[in-house]
Amino acid sequence: MIGVIAPSSQHEDVLEFFELFKTRWEFFSPTGYYEVLLCSGKSPINVPIGVKLVVVYSASLLVSDVDGIKSTPPDDCNGRLYRCCKSCIPIYGESVTFTATKSSELQQIDEKRTLIKLRTWNDSIYARIGYDLFGELHKLLAEGQPAIRAAIPTAELHIALFRQLVLYSGAGLIEIPPIPDSYAFTACLTHDIDQPSLRMHKFDHTMLGFLCRALVVTSIDVLRGRRSIHELWQNWRSALSLPFVHLGWISDPWLRFDQYFAIEGNARSTFYVIPQKGNPGQCNGKVAPKMRAAPYAVTDIADPLRTLASNGCEIALHGIDAWWDEKLAREEIHVLGDLATNYPIGVRMHWLYFDKHTFEILEKVGIDYDSTMGYNETVGFRSGTMQVYSPAGVHRLMELPLHIMDTALFMASHLNLSANEARKHVDALLDLVNCFGGVITINWHDRSISPERLWKVYYTNLLDELRRRKAWLTSAANVVAWFRSRRSAQFEHIYWEEQGVRLRINATTADYLPGLVLHIYMRRKSIIDFAEAASIEPIRLSLQTNKEMRYSLS
Repeated sequence: MIGVIAPSSQHEDVLEFFELFKTRWEFFSPTGYYEVLLCSGKSPINVPIGVKLVVVYSASLLVSDVDGIKSTPPDDCNGRLYRCCKSCIPIYGESVTFTATKSSELQQIDEKRTLIKLRTWNDSIYARIGYDLFGELHKLLAEGQPAIRAAIPTAELHIALFRQLVLYSGAGLIEIPPIPDSYAFTACLTHDIDQPSLRMHKFDHTMLGFLCRALVVTSIDVLRGRRSIHELWQNWRSALSLPFVHLGWISDPWLRFDQYFAIEGNARSTFYVIPQKGNPGQCNGKVAPKMRAAPYAVTDIADPLRTLASNGCEIALHGIDAWWDEKLAREEIHVLGDLATNYPIGVRMHWLYFDKHTFEILEKVGIDYDSTMGYNETVGFRSGTMQVYSPAGVHRLMELPLHIMDTALFMASHLNLSANEARKHVDALLDLVNCFGGVITINWHDRSISPERLWKVYYTNLLDELRRRKAWLTSAANVVAWFRSRRSAQFEHIYWEEQGVRLRINATTADYLPGLVLHIYMRRKSIIDFAEAASIEPIRLSLQTNKEMRYSLS
C-alpha cells in the first residue's frame, strides 16, 4: 500500500496522479500499514514501522537538504532538462538540486547537479526529489508543454520514475496499466471535417491554395524527390478538371470522406462536424480570422454523415465558440442534433482553441469528452501523457489528448516533412506508446486522402503499422469509455503471500470493450542497483473483475 502525505490544496492533483498510475494507495492514516510513503512538501517526522520507501517531493529547501541549492524556472518557460529513465525530463517549476555522482539519475544536462538524493534512513530508503510532483502534473494537464518539448511524454516519465523507486525498494506493486487486454496499446482514429467539398470553394483562399499546391508545389516536390510522377498527374488532372466539377459533370474529388470507412476496415473512427456555415467564431474577444469559417452547414453533408453513423462511426462536434461561451456551446450541440451518435457527445475545437475556462464550460453543457489538447504546428505530447485524464476543476468531463495531425506533419507552414521523414517522426512516438501504454490519437482531415494532399497512401501505411504493433484501433468515444472503465477499478484487497498474491478488484466494464490488464511486481528481498529497477518486467495477467484472483509462483 502507498500512503500519501500532501497539503489539501493538492488533493485533486494527487487523485489524478493515481488515476494515471493506477495502483493501490490512500491518503496517510496513522492506523494504516504502508510499504511506501509519498510525501509532498515536507518530510514525515516519524516513519511508521514496515515502510520500505519514503519519497519526498519538494521544490523548497528542507532542513535535511545538506547540499541542496534552490533554483528558479527559466525565463523561456521551456523547462530545465534532466536525464531520466534513459530519456530527458523537463521540469517547468522551481526546483532544488544536489551534488551529482557519476551515475545519478535526474542529472541536469551539462551540469554536475541532480534532482534526486538517495540514502538509507531508519532502515528505509529515503528518496529526496527536488521538484513539486503534483505541481508539475497540474501544469502539464491544464496548460500543456511548449512545442519544443513535444516529443517528451513528461507525465509518463514522472510515473516511471516513481515506479522505479518503488521497485528499487523491494516493495510489492500491483498496477492496472493503460493497456487494453490482448493489445499493446490503443490508437484513436479521428477526422476533422473542415472542407468536405471542393465545389463549395470558388475564388477564395482555399481554392487559390489548392491550385498553387496542385500545380506548382507538387511539381517542385517531384523535382526534389518528395512526390511521384503519378501524384503529379493526379493533382494536375484535378486542377484542370475544376470547371467540370463546378458544372456537376464529374464527381467532387473532396466529397469522399466516407471512404475512410473502407480504408479503416473493421475499425470505427470519429468524425468531428462544424455546426455553422460561415462563422469564424471568436478569439480573445475579437472575431477570429475569416479562414476559420467553415464553407458548409451540417445539413449539406447530412446524408454521408448518416451513412458513416449507420456503419458504426462516431459523429461528434467540431466546436467553433463552445470553448469560451456556455450559451453558444449549447446551441452548437443543438445544431448537430440527431446526427450525433453518442449522448453526451464528444468535442474537438476547430483550430484547437481553448483556454483555462474551457473544461468547466464543456462540463456544464454536458459534453462527455474533449479532444483539443494537442499541437497545430507539430506532433507529440502537449499534455505530456498518452492517457485520457480528468482536467482540474471538473468531475465527469474527460480529456483525450491529440498527438498526431496530418497537417502538422506535411504542411509547409508546419513540419513540412516528406513521407519518409514523417514515418520516422511518427515511429518514434509509436515506440513511446508501445513502451508506456496508453492511446495515440490521430487526426486525418476529411480532404487529406484526396487531391491535392494525396495523403491516403501514408495513412493506409500508418494503419498497417498500427496493426503490426498490435494496437486496438477504435473511435474516440470507445477510447474514453475504456479509460472510464479503468478509472472505475477499485482495489478491494491485496494479500501478499510467500510465493504469490491474492487480490480482488471491482470495476465496471462493458462487453463491447477490451478487458483490463494487471501488472504484478512481486516483493523482493535482494538488493539491486537503482538503474536496474527500471528494467524489471512485470507479470502480466488479464484482470478478472469483481472476483478474487490468485497468482502463485509455485
